[in-house]
Amino acid sequence: MNASSATSAFAICLMGPTACGKTELALCLAQTLPVEIVSVDSALVYRGMDIGTAKPDLEQRARVPHHLIDILDPTERYSAARFRADALSCMAEITARGRLPLLVGGTMLYFRALKEGLDPLPQADARLRAEIDARAARAGWPALHAELARLDPSTAARLRPTDAQRIQRALEVCLVSGRPMSELLGGARNALPYRLLEIALLPSDRAVLHRRIAQRFAAMLAAGFLDEVRRLRATYPLHPDLPSMRCVGYRQAWEHLEGDTDYASFVAQAVAATRQLAKRQMTWLRSWQGAERFDCLRPDLCAAVSAWISSALARP
Repeated sequence: MNASSATSAFAICLMGPTACGKTELALCLAQTLPVEIVSVDSALVYRGMDIGTAKPDLEQRARVPHHLIDILDPTERYSAARFRADALSCMAEITARGRLPLLVGGTMLYFRALKEGLDPLPQADARLRAEIDARAARAGWPALHAELARLDPSTAARLRPTDAQRIQRALEVCLVSGRPMSELLGGARNALPYRLLEIALLPSDRAVLHRRIAQRFAAMLAAGFLDEVRRLRATYPLHPDLPSMRCVGYRQAWEHLEGDTDYASFVAQAVAATRQLAKRQMTWLRSWQGAERFDCLRPDLCAAVSAWISSALARP
């Protein structure tokens, strides 16, 4: 079976930590495989957040079709459930064109939602979320975490008292459904109508990845990252609790522009936070079942991954 005849059944997942070279590899694979790229990144969905997210530029996006980039204003919220629905819609359109979906990113929660489906939780309630946010503004998120501990001890036990987004969602589920989120998890899930070819990029030398992270952030600063955040703050009614402004780099830039940190501290904290993000992503990937692992530092990475994909597509 060749690549073109397999496109209706297969989708490729290219997963890896930040700064491991996913974009470059995806563009390289697109030179020999009939792919369209679907972004699996919780930050690339936001318009105007270009430099700090290392978003593929317009030239790169012109070479290969990209999907799920620049679909929201940074004042909006995105979820794993919405990602799954959007991704499946894109994938259906791509396969209908006789091409392969190539899902690329490092938001592992989204990959898991796509692969395993989602638990049947209530839809978001904007009014209730606003009420929860108002209560948090008055009493603080630790107080709402304590309330969650009374309503749903299991969920509260796995959340930090300052994890605003997840505390808000867990309280919302309790109040809308009348049942703890932990009780609702594990229900029936929707099967994925694709055979996934899963690729995990992991560095053989973590120190090299750390150097890449520092070098990339320095390049972002030189490209005008702080000016980008200033423009976003001037354009949109943003606040630091929005998911967009909690993204790595943007959170630290916000604090610096507010005068909470000096420039050197801002840079050091942003680089450290990016390293922590990479560590969490690699922890996910090391425990991910079913993925073929490749050293992202190997010089023949594109050729090796391309050969593996071609072989996998040829298998019955």
